[in-house]
Amino acid sequence: MYAGQSVTLKMADSGIAELILDANGASVNVLNAHLQDELGQALAALGTRADVRGLLIYSAKPAFVLGADITEFTELFGMQAADISRWAGKVHGLFNTIEKLPYPTVAAVNGMALGGGLELSLAADFRVADKAAKLGFPEVTLGICPGWGGTVRLSRLVGAEAALGWMLSGKPVKAAQALTQGALDAAVEADQLLDTARTLLKEAMAGERDYLANRLRKQAALDNNAATAAAMESLKQTLGKGLDVRYPAAPAILATVTSAMTEDFHKALAMEAKTFGELASGVEAKNLVGLFLNDQYLKRETKRWAKQAHPVAKAAVLGAGIMGGGIGYQAALNGTPMLMKDINQEALDLGMSHAGSILDRSISKGRMTEAGKEKVLSGIHPTLTYEGFTEVDYVVEAVVERFDVKRSVLAEVEHKVPDSAIVATNTSTISIDLLAEHLQRPDKFCGMHFFNPVHAMQLVEVIRGSQTSDETVATTVAFAAAMGKTPIVVNDCPGFLVNRVLFPYFNGFNRLVMDGVDFERIDQVMEQFGWPMGPAYLADVIGLDTMVHADKVLEDGFPERMGHDDRPIIESLLEQGALGQKNGVGFYEYGTDEHGKRYKRRSEKVAAILEQRVSRNTEITDAEIVERMMIPMCLETARCLEEHIVASATEADMGLILGLGFPRFRGGALRYIDNLGANLFAAQADAHAECGPLYCLTDDMRAMAESGKTFY
Repeated sequence: MYAGQSVTLKMADSGIAELILDANGASVNVLNAHLQDELGQALAALGTRADVRGLLIYSAKPAFVLGADITEFTELFGMQAADISRWAGKVHGLFNTIEKLPYPTVAAVNGMALGGGLELSLAADFRVADKAAKLGFPEVTLGICPGWGGTVRLSRLVGAEAALGWMLSGKPVKAAQALTQGALDAAVEADQLLDTARTLLKEAMAGERDYLANRLRKQAALDNNAATAAAMESLKQTLGKGLDVRYPAAPAILATVTSAMTEDFHKALAMEAKTFGELASGVEAKNLVGLFLNDQYLKRETKRWAKQAHPVAKAAVLGAGIMGGGIGYQAALNGTPMLMKDINQEALDLGMSHAGSILDRSISKGRMTEAGKEKVLSGIHPTLTYEGFTEVDYVVEAVVERFDVKRSVLAEVEHKVPDSAIVATNTSTISIDLLAEHLQRPDKFCGMHFFNPVHAMQLVEVIRGSQTSDETVATTVAFAAAMGKTPIVVNDCPGFLVNRVLFPYFNGFNRLVMDGVDFERIDQVMEQFGWPMGPAYLADVIGLDTMVHADKVLEDGFPERMGHDDRPIIESLLEQGALGQKNGVGFYEYGTDEHGKRYKRRSEKVAAILEQRVSRNTEITDAEIVERMMIPMCLETARCLEEHIVASATEADMGLILGLGFPRFRGGALRYIDNLGANLFAAQADAHAECGPLYCLTDDMRAMAESGKTFY
């Protein structure tokens, strides 16, 4: 009846037409413009046939449909809200055509049906899924709402509360839950899916199932009365608690669904399209879609590197404790046995204990069993000797952050492993080239910088020295990915990417404090900006001893920019024994009160230091605090790109998001400049030029401001 590149329509027996989704040359189906066009043509062909008595929709791919083609969103989201709403309305018309067919329709859902794929299945009268299938609306994670009828059909099918549970979380739902809630009519084994769907369709064609009643369930509004109004208001109050207004999609979805439940079906669809247009035209959606595309780019880069990689069947970590235990846990969890060596038993015990405590937390959350815990721990082999190192493919050095100690350990281990083995350092600051000077195989040496806590932080910086081979980089990238991490390749320089960019931010913080701006106020302003914690609190979490050490490395590496007019407050705190959360005293004091409740309060030590050292009292707005904190970080990120420390704006921004917790809805430092406009960013930097070289534009940034060019 119709044959396209993505959609085929054919007649089967008993008057059943089968609409098969099978995108030519692709591993999955996505509802891109091409597939939408072919779907429209197939439905037009269907409308000319009088012998059709039922329609079966299914996929020839391992999954049903994985939503819209997000690569098309970049251009779409640059349109005005009303134009985006009209675009959504066209797809409404396509799905409404399915729903208006004069005979029953069944969607057979295999694998996954996400976003627009789920919305397509909801247009059918019945849905059958395989038991392993997952269904979901991930749109909230992109800063948008379901825009092709999902907010209306699902909420009327399963109820507003259950539907909002799907939409506000963005997490896929298993077939069993979808069946219980009423989103599915049956869930069967995968090999029974199409036969069950055909049987159900024949029953509906024979009048044994009321398909028109099913349509009505998806379209009927709730009675517009006081009870409904009270129920919707209660939902808004209950589900609205804790929603972050800086991510506008979730509040907008909640408001739209609860407002539309009493409206006519077509008016409710129009309300959805309007909300979709408003969200999609907003900067948060552009940034979050940009992050999705950035993440896809990183995955492609990892696959590209992996083609040159050598497999890592067995690995080792030098230095146990918290970091070594975290690295050992991460490798063993993902199937790579790990030797964990240290020079004292206490450190080994701490490393194993740390790995065990992570697993215990997973057990308490139902994500791990005791048997699973034992299997992971059995993959970590603590040792005081180099026994077994002749069999390892990869070694990560994670001893104390001191050049002399690392140099000695690295030179020693190089003689204990095969010539083919790669040796990497987990240093966060020390030059790879400097450490490589004392090695016999510098081509097989690089940085593999994990972030603490290892199990929670997604980023791994793969640092290439001037003599590091492509094969070494490739194997390190592939090993990091096999450990469940996101690797980003950077070139060697003081602080590499993440720490190099972080310390100008702290430099800005110190200048503000010395100008008399209260550090608690700075923390509050930067948390309101979107950071998970303010700079003073972050310094305490990192540890003030670690902060001072890294700050000196950056100051020595870039003295013209990262030197201090005023001695950093963290040095004064460290002199008085304050380490931050490590010993409960830093900018804040940490402890437990007499009722067992944990507290964080202003430190008496910092109060005394500030009273002694700070003489200025600068009047400053919250917006100026943000500018003075963000300009140094953004400019240093731009410098890293200009100096080829990082290869692309994508990798620079993802490094900050995954390694520092840069606010996701702002998209990264370079996208933040793009959103402001390079000319406005330049004007802000010029306005704070008296703060020093960290606020001075590079020539390239000045040219960008004058030309209107962007990073993306």
